Amino acid sequence: MEYAENILGTIGNTPLVKMNKIVEEIDALVLAKYETFNPGNSVKDRMAVKMVEDAEKKGWLKPGGTIIEGTSGNTGMGLALVAIVKGYKMICVLSDKQSKEKMDILRAVGSEVIVCPTDVEPDDPRSYYSTSKRLAEETPNSWYVNQYDNLANREAHYETTGPEIWKQTDGKVTHFVVGVGTGGTISGVGKYLKEKNPNIKVWGIDTYGSVFKKYHETGVFDEKEIYPYVTEGIGEDILPKNVDFDVIDGFTKVTDKDAAVYTQKLSKEEGFFLGNSAGAAAKGLLQLKEHFTKDDVVVVLFHDHGSRYVGKMYNNEWMKKQGYLD
Repeated sequence: MEYAENILGTIGNTPLVKMNKIVEEIDALVLAKYETFNPGNSVKDRMAVKMVEDAEKKGWLKPGGTIIEGTSGNTGMGLALVAIVKGYKMICVLSDKQSKEKMDILRAVGSEVIVCPTDVEPDDPRSYYSTSKRLAEETPNSWYVNQYDNLANREAHYETTGPEIWKQTDGKVTHFVVGVGTGGTISGVGKYLKEKNPNIKVWGIDTYGSVFKKYHETGVFDEKEIYPYVTEGIGEDILPKNVDFDVIDGFTKVTDKDAAVYTQKLSKEEGFFLGNSAGAAAKGLLQLKEHFTKDDVVVVLFHDHGSRYVGKMYNNEWMKKQGYLD
């Protein structure tokens, strides 16, 4: 009989799916690493398990403890599943720009959800970074995950996602493209693939309002680059320790409007019901098309599921209010 011991046993081994209509103007073979097949419907399930198991080994997380994390929703979902199976409590701290669906889904799997304002500095006591840390200090027998600086995040992708892509493409992958938030996915996968073949190019998708692209190109952390943006799950106003800029060949920035419009396009033209960062990645692919040739195999990783964005990017009234649809 074939079965998993628990839901965590179904994480990983997600399929590669050929993209067609949206990438017609790209000469290369473009394959989507479709991470919504994970049980929590996102790539973050991978590092959630790895970070918890790492914390258990190091004695940071003890039986009956509480896991506390600042999240845009997907890491919280992955951690919530791990918490259920392993018997921990879960507190998720989100910024108020995250979709209502994400908050409702986290509550549905038993997490306590605390919402913080988006438009404050990271070190402001009201920010979701600061609130997460404070709660961990105040809560007995708790562990603050800190996915941004917890290097078990990128190790999960070095150990699982990277090898899967290499095996699934029979070692023929030439480019890896992915949205960058904590940096764990791009850095872990990028490191593994470049160890296999140093000629593989690794491209990050960034958003306007984030510091990554300029920092990568100049080494300057420019606070003028930081301003509020709508796109969820990618970009940062900090430099997480998980971002290994040495394995990244370049970044391209995608506007909020393009990310939202291409989120809908993926659904309507490819049958890919995906999240907001997938729209950004799809538009980013087109912006990078001159880097690809007909002999290339481009793998783009899509992070999460469209069900988290039904009230936003898939709602035409919301899209019109934002000025994204005529």
